[in-house]
Parts: sequence; structure tokens; C-alpha cells
Amino acid sequence: MQLVAAPSPASSLHLVIRTGNPDFLDFPWDQPLAAWQDPRLVDYAKGVSRHVVRFVTTDGRAYALKETSLHLAEREYGLLRDLAEEALPAVEAVGVVRGRTDADGEPLASVLITRHLEFSLPYRTLFAGRGVPDLRSKLIDALAVLLVRLHLDGFFWGDCSLSNVLFRRDAGALSAYLVDAETGERHGTLSDGQRGHDLVIATENVAGELLDLGSASRLPSDVDPFETAAELERRYLDLWDELTREEIVRPGERHRVEDRLRRLNELGFDVEEVEVVRTAGGGDVRVMARVLEEGHHSRRLAALTGLAVQENQARRLLNDIDGYRAWLQRANGPEVPDAVAAYRWLAEVFEPALARVPDDLRSKLHPAELFHEILEHRWYMSEERDEDVDTFDAVDDYVRSELPERTGEMTILELPLDGVDDDPGDEPGGELEGAEPGGGDDG
Repeated sequence: MQLVAAPSPASSLHLVIRTGNPDFLDFPWDQPLAAWQDPRLVDYAKGVSRHVVRFVTTDGRAYALKETSLHLAEREYGLLRDLAEEALPAVEAVGVVRGRTDADGEPLASVLITRHLEFSLPYRTLFAGRGVPDLRSKLIDALAVLLVRLHLDGFFWGDCSLSNVLFRRDAGALSAYLVDAETGERHGTLSDGQRGHDLVIATENVAGELLDLGSASRLPSDVDPFETAAELERRYLDLWDELTREEIVRPGERHRVEDRLRRLNELGFDVEEVEVVRTAGGGDVRVMARVLEEGHHSRRLAALTGLAVQENQARRLLNDIDGYRAWLQRANGPEVPDAVAAYRWLAEVFEPALARVPDDLRSKLHPAELFHEILEHRWYMSEERDEDVDTFDAVDDYVRSELPERTGEMTILELPLDGVDDDPGDEPGGELEGAEPGGGDDG
């Protein structure tokens, strides 16, 4: 549902806002965004944009506002809503403001409103902030997965780039979210030519963005822009092949079907159905897996615990639940059902562990990422002491020795990038509306 509102009959100002969000009527829409002095403005880090993008907080939530033409605002609003309906990783469209005029009656640009994506980071902030081990590989993996997921759904991006993506930490890995759908197109399916063209755009944009970082002395010496862009192409092609290829299974090799399904689940994808066709010779069969969507582990965790987290975080938490279940069975004897183990883990481990973290430090990371780091810290403590370490002891040591030094990812501000022209009109790679912690523009 959406709310349509106008501040007065005499005004042409027109807002279309999705229900569940503020009505935004009391913002200074008669001024260009660049001139706003509203106390609700916040400065989240964002990528280079062709448009003016500002961030505001209202009713306890953060939003990104982007000035653009009415046609592009309404088009992007519709595309982002489509992506949300398909559960694809993109920022949330909130509304469109049109019919703006200044105090002299001169027209102003329309505005797209999107929800700030909490705990997200633009790629430049990742390179400038706390080191992410093997950052190059994790960025490319996340971007390749995002592009494949969009292509599987028939979405042609048209401007895939690091600047048009926000990244969230995901249990040691990264997850990527689309924040700019301005050039996107929805199709039933994409041809190989369309996918190839989108991939060429992506690799060229990535190489250019990393070269910009290098010119600003912000790129690690071991990251080659052109090799990284080529790696994106390789990762994309490998993942697409694993998810979509048909294979011939000979008599006596039927186990390969189960092996294929297990590999897809390990990649985080669920399979809706498997089509098996006997070949003309009559002995072999042709197997085609119909991939449903990514999120195999996150859906299982949500069903067991109600926690909504990202895929790698879910995998990590499920492993901890399995370990806790094994401990319960050793301690109590009878077999413990999955649902019972998950409930007890949530009530006896996860929630109490997070509750031990002081309030002023708990918001530095997403709860699932914070718990993942606690588990990592517990492992390092156990290795150092050569004995098992209690989770709550690990929490206390982590809070004392590491967490205070972490930058709060809900509050990271824009980081200047020396040597890179931030003039919105000069950036060929489109806009990122993204802001850091909450991402981008929309987010």
C-alpha cells in the first residue's frame, strides 16, 4: 500500500509514500536538497553520484533522498519495488516527491526516497577502514553473486559497478546490495548477449573505480585493477555455470544428482525442482536443476529461530546451534530435535551473550555479525589456551580487548577520498546513493 499526500490544495507538491513510513510533509521541499539546513540531516558515507543525495532521520529511521527527474524517480521506484517482491538484495523504495517549486515558483527536481540500509558500507569505506582480510576476493565474490542473482531473475542492470553497490559484513565474507536501479530493465529471461553486455559494463566500471582508488593512494599494493576486473568475470561465469548447466548422468552415476544439489546448497542456493530427461540413446539422463533463489541457510535459520540474517551469518549460527545440540545430547543423553536445540541455543546462548555487551558498544555491528566475531574470538582464545573457552568468557574478553576499538558501522561518516574528483557530474559509473552504514541512497 502507499500513501498519496499533498500539503495544501493550493500547492502542486505531490508525495507518494509507502505505508509504514513517515509522510515526509514537514521537510523543506521548496528548497534544493543541497541547500537544506534541516536538523534531521545526517552525513552518512556515500559513493560518487551524478545526483544530489542527502540523508535524513525521522521517526527513528534513516532515509536517503535523491534529486532526479520525475521519469527516472518513478521508474527506479517501480524497479526497486519489483526487486523487493522477488526478495533480491536491493535497497528499499519508500516514495517519490514531485511537483516541487521554490519560493519564486520555479520548478525543482523530483526526489526518490529510499530506506537507509543499516550496517552497510560503500566500497571506498571498506578500503579506508578496518582491514577486511582478502578484501579483493570478498568484494568480487559478493558482486558476482549479486549480478548472477539479478540475471537469474531477468534483471538487466546496465550500470553494475562498485559505486552502485553497498556491502554488508557477512560472517567474514561480504554481501552486496544494489542501490541504483536507474538503468535497470526487467525481462522474463536474459539472453546470453544481454548477460555478456552487462558483465562487460561491470568489469570496465570495476577496473576504472579501482584505478581511481589507486590514483588516490587508497588501493592496497597487491590489488591490480585489471586483474580484479578479470577475476569478476571469471567468478561470474563459474557461478553461472554451476547454477544453470545441464549435465549428462550415466547409469551408475545417479549419485551425481545428489552431489549437484548439495553443492548448490553449499553455495547458498535452493533448488525448486530437478528436471530429468532420458537421452535419445536410452541409457543416459540429462539433468537440469531449477534454482529457486539464494538464501538456503538463512531461510532454515529463520524457520528455527526467527532470526533474519544474511547467508554466511546464518551458516555460522547454524553451525553453532549444531555444536550446542551435540553438547546437549552428550550432557543429557536423549536425542535433541533441531527445533528444541535451536530454541535453547537462542534462549541460553545467543541472547544472553549479546546481553553481556554494553549498550553503547552493541550497536557497532549487526547482532549476527557481532555474535560471529564473538565466536571467532572464542576460537582464537581456545587455540591460545589449548582448551575450550566458555562463550560468555569470550564475550567479556572480546568486549574488553577488541570491540571498543571498532568503528561503529551505524555512525560512519563520509570519508574524503584525496585525489578522486567527487563532482557528481564527472562520474561515469552512476550513482551510488549509498551511504555507509545504511547504505546507500536507498537503503
